[in-house]
Amino acid sequence: MNDAKEEIKSRLAVEDVVGQYVELKRAGRNLKGRSPWGVDKTPSFMVSPEKGIWHDFSANKGGDIFTFIMEVEGVSFREALEKLAAQAGVDLSKYHGGDARVSQQKSRARSALSLATKYYQACLVKNRPVCEYVFYKRNLNRATVAAFKIGYAPASGKALTTVLKKHGFTQQELDTAGLLNRFKSDLFRNRMTVPFIDTSGDVIGFTARVLDKSEPKYLNTPETLLFNKSKFIFGLFQAKDAIRHSGYVVIVEGNMDVISSHQAGVKEAVATSGTAMTEQHLKTLSRLTSDIRLAYDGDAAGVKATERAIMMAGDLGIDLTVISDYHGAKDPDELIQKDPVLWQKAVNDRIPAVDWLLQKYEENLDLSSAPGKRKYSDVALKLLNYVKDEVEKSSYEQKIAKKLDVSVEVLREKGDRLEKKLASSSHKYLKSPKTTVKSAKLEQLENSLLALKIYGGLTKTNIPLEIPDDDVRLSELELVFNHEHKSTKNDDLETEAAELLARYKEVLNQQKIADYSAKLETLDEDSDEYLQILREIQNLQREKLNGT
Repeated sequence: MNDAKEEIKSRLAVEDVVGQYVELKRAGRNLKGRSPWGVDKTPSFMVSPEKGIWHDFSANKGGDIFTFIMEVEGVSFREALEKLAAQAGVDLSKYHGGDARVSQQKSRARSALSLATKYYQACLVKNRPVCEYVFYKRNLNRATVAAFKIGYAPASGKALTTVLKKHGFTQQELDTAGLLNRFKSDLFRNRMTVPFIDTSGDVIGFTARVLDKSEPKYLNTPETLLFNKSKFIFGLFQAKDAIRHSGYVVIVEGNMDVISSHQAGVKEAVATSGTAMTEQHLKTLSRLTSDIRLAYDGDAAGVKATERAIMMAGDLGIDLTVISDYHGAKDPDELIQKDPVLWQKAVNDRIPAVDWLLQKYEENLDLSSAPGKRKYSDVALKLLNYVKDEVEKSSYEQKIAKKLDVSVEVLREKGDRLEKKLASSSHKYLKSPKTTVKSAKLEQLENSLLALKIYGGLTKTNIPLEIPDDDVRLSELELVFNHEHKSTKNDDLETEAAELLARYKEVLNQQKIADYSAKLETLDEDSDEYLQILREIQNLQREKLNGT
């Protein structure tokens, strides 16, 4: 794998890869531009052609061409490797040994799916009744149909199979691509087809809708070597540029909601295709933005899905809001048909997900009765277990206590009992929060301190951080040093290092307290480990008070 990485790096310059997403201008030996994540007011994105690395000072991210594609596209390392290999003209099968056969199968499946897409598009153009359905009944314009590569699968059971076999594809290859049913005929027949397009722009499957009232209304490609429904996000390929530009993403329930939203100008819309949202979906989107807006129905299923999303997002440190005002329409697609401007207004008028859920619980429970108050406090406190910010959590506690006409202290006592109960629960999404991830502030301070330790020539300040042995990481830290400290005098570097180290210790102390607190919630309070961790927290709190 390392040989493949080095071969790709030798063929692709970092400035050329980054330059596809960021407008770069010369700044001495380096290049400078605006953050592709839209978090800087002045250019703070640096590229070093000489070192082959990049660093975004506003977003505190950096690395080589592979980490850049992973961050900017929201993909895994493997997907970034494949994308850059294709761009560089590197055949990965030569570097995988035993995986060469699988790589060949994937390549043939992509080719078959690409040809199937073109065939379905041609069939759509030739079929007038289907065109009337797509363009008039579904109200899609030509630009949208082209952008999403919408087509039509003929009613004949062997139409696609016959065409693809003429182009040299075997029945096994078509089966591997997910194009055949269990009888080895065409899977999709007499349906409007919409391809599943991955973030590299390759077709990896299809969703297909009936043109009449027959069932099932939608039929999706099964799990294949290319298509994994727990990871795939419909519309992300078309939406990623808009998401990076606006800084938010809208998750809708249906694929047609996505398509209609894009046509209406809200191009940040995506959907999880044929499955409930997973942690993998959220992780992928969180690489692009932390502002995730849910456009779910307000029915019982929508409430449950939102509750589940809040629990996953709380573990991942993601900000969730809910788009709730559909102005009388049942879903985004219907609202867009009514008035596209109202859809944009709804997207802007979102509310915090916790507020939305509390409102739904309030509507469905009798808060004038003791049982209603008990149920409301149960679900409300369960949600607050996933609110990480103490100020935000305190605000919700006061709001809930007022709604129940009890004191905050009484509410917190019940919350403590509920947390212990949740800690012992085996339900996947009712577990206690995971250990907190390293904060962005802590990472930023570590970067600055390591840069000073390695390149600052310090003699007085002892920085207790281990120097990395990774060449890319070292080059990135050199870029950090040159950007932040190069013009600083040696004596001033010592002062600056001492001040940064003091801030680092303070933030690290806070991080340790948060980590220990999260761990504490999973333990029996009568256990030795519980008491030991409790003492550690108390010691850290004393250090914080004493400023040591």
